[in-house]
Amino acid sequence: MTSRRNFLQHAALGAAGVLLAPLAGLHVCRPGTARSHIRGSLHGANHATGHLLREPGRLPAPTRTQRVDVLIVGGGVAGLAARRELARRGFGPEQVLLVELDEQPGGNSSAGRNAVASYPWGAHYLPVPDPRNHALLAFLQEAGVVTGTDAASGLPIYNDYYLCHDPEERLYLRGHWQSGLVPELGVPAAEKVQIARFFRLIEEMRAARGTDGREAFRIPLAESSADARFRVLDEVTFAAYLDEHGFTGPHLRWYLDYCCRDDYGAPAAQVSAWAGLHYFASRKGRAHNASAADVLTWPAGNGFLVEQLRRQASSPIHTNTVAYALHDTPTGLAADCYDVVTRQTTRVEARQILLATPWFVTERLLAGLPEAPKPALAVHRAPWVVVNLTVDGLPQGPGQPLSWDNVLFGTESVGYVNASHQSLSLDAGGPKVITYYLPLPAADPVAARRLAYQTSYDEWVRRALAELETAHPGLTPHVQRADVWVWGHGMATPTPGLLWGAARQQAARPWQGKLFFAHTDLSGMSIFEEGFYQGCRAAAELASVRRA
Repeated sequence: MTSRRNFLQHAALGAAGVLLAPLAGLHVCRPGTARSHIRGSLHGANHATGHLLREPGRLPAPTRTQRVDVLIVGGGVAGLAARRELARRGFGPEQVLLVELDEQPGGNSSAGRNAVASYPWGAHYLPVPDPRNHALLAFLQEAGVVTGTDAASGLPIYNDYYLCHDPEERLYLRGHWQSGLVPELGVPAAEKVQIARFFRLIEEMRAARGTDGREAFRIPLAESSADARFRVLDEVTFAAYLDEHGFTGPHLRWYLDYCCRDDYGAPAAQVSAWAGLHYFASRKGRAHNASAADVLTWPAGNGFLVEQLRRQASSPIHTNTVAYALHDTPTGLAADCYDVVTRQTTRVEARQILLATPWFVTERLLAGLPEAPKPALAVHRAPWVVVNLTVDGLPQGPGQPLSWDNVLFGTESVGYVNASHQSLSLDAGGPKVITYYLPLPAADPVAARRLAYQTSYDEWVRRALAELETAHPGLTPHVQRADVWVWGHGMATPTPGLLWGAARQQAARPWQGKLFFAHTDLSGMSIFEEGFYQGCRAAAELASVRRA
């Protein structure tokens, strides 16, 4: 069995001639333990290929040249949304090329599948969107998620199959599964009053408007008010804000930490107060058959949305390809792109390049363009681990039955989703896949990322099962397989100053009409809606320059 540490060492020594794949082979759990029967895989976003950016001089020189009008670097949600938007604006498939360093596009909305079910490798739902988000709704309608519009209200109608089925969520608290995630069982009356006061504040914030007439909190966040009385909330932590306003109850604080870790990969002490309030106050979804509290989900999670983005354009996508150098040319730009399968480098010459890459990758690529501005955008990226467990049974405790989202109070993880929840099956008691999510918040994300890469397959499975056994005693013998994904650069965390500081806006500005930028890092939060918005925004900027 190859350990992740040995795999990384091998990758570092092997240079460009080695296929640097994100899969380290079949893994087994430690012999002699209760989990020794468990086998599976250890994956990760292709950090090994990505790390070739650190020493681009070791890669082979280009042996061929390819010419396109537009090159998109990065196949996450932003890159795929940009590719789709360019197609909508009249760019033909022969004009656009997208390169992606992983073996499949999708970024942290990727998905997997086994003989039992599809399952998410990352993001797994989309809240019902604000009906004013017309671009997103148009995409969802083309994907068959929106099936029509109600004549009387003008509100969208969603495909019932994609609205999360009941029961939707539950919380394991004091040995009992309660309905919903806001703690109730055993919560003192005085703290329940505090919880109710917090949600009254959220209702006020949801309706609040600034002096510019804009709502304080919107999705995409670019449409939020610029009023200083709201933006000042980005300068302090959410934890400090809660302390100041007397929201100190332990059950409420656990819940708010959980929400921040779920969307931002970090607790309230690390995210800004603006971001913490935005999590709740920005959700303004309405539909003929759904409310703002409803979510859309699929067995593959947001992998379903990624696949729909891919299908809604026909320009080529080259995976297992790392763009490692940019060059200014008389007619535009060029990028050297190394294919880890063929072990060859192609120089792709384009009139315009759209970088849909995380900012730490963008910074390295900009190094080849001395004249290009290089904003100091400090993005704290939280590591994550996702464990997909294929089980032939899931022992249940008292209370609410198995739901789509299942959270354990007071634990390190943010719980698990039942990836099989949306599958229509007559055999509800058959094998299923549950997807366990473990954020790894740390003051030093570099150290946390290094430790995550060095942690063994067996240890990740042990940690997941140790936690899940507290709510499902006797689960381990029922586990048929465990597949693990380590997201070293999992998601952007909106730390104080990131969202409304000057650097984020500066980083998104195009350069000389030929270099454009799109990524959730440029929003400061890694949610699907922001990735989609950033891709559409950058594609529109690019197309407007072309028209001019």
